Amino acid sequence: MELGFVESATLRRGLRSRTVAHDRLVVVVGPAHPWARRSAVRVDELLSGGLVVRERGSGTRETLERGLAALGERLPDHLPYLGSTAALKTAVQHGGAVAVLSSLAVADDVARGALVRVAVPGLELDRRLRMVWKAGPALSRSLLHLCRCQRLRPGRAP
Repeated sequence: MELGFVESATLRRGLRSRTVAHDRLVVVVGPAHPWARRSAVRVDELLSGGLVVRERGSGTRETLERGLAALGERLPDHLPYLGSTAALKTAVQHGGAVAVLSSLAVADDVARGALVRVAVPGLELDRRLRMVWKAGPALSRSLLHLCRCQRLRPGRAP
């Protein structure tokens, strides 16, 4: 594989990257969840309120863990985890769970009322989305073209 996209804060040795977008993780619940009528919840409520997270190694989970650590908190060891955004959205919509997901990934669901965003004051969950490739002297023509397209996009990330 020549090209990939990651949201994790760290890169493996031997990879190069370029930021292509910025994202923020948000707490979401289903419209019937009791938190759907609240404007905000506390971090301790989030951690004890039916939270389902991504698997270890996921960029989404790493961002959540980093945000919690900045507040002196950590994920409890007993939390259930799922391996995809789609699985988490289903658990939230139909299972009464609480999840922390990409604002980009849930924007349409929030707009149509299938998910409800809930603020957690003080919890910072911003992240960079990056294009990654193997470090080396030569890039393929396709990859060079993609890099040029990204550079020319209005409002591109630095």
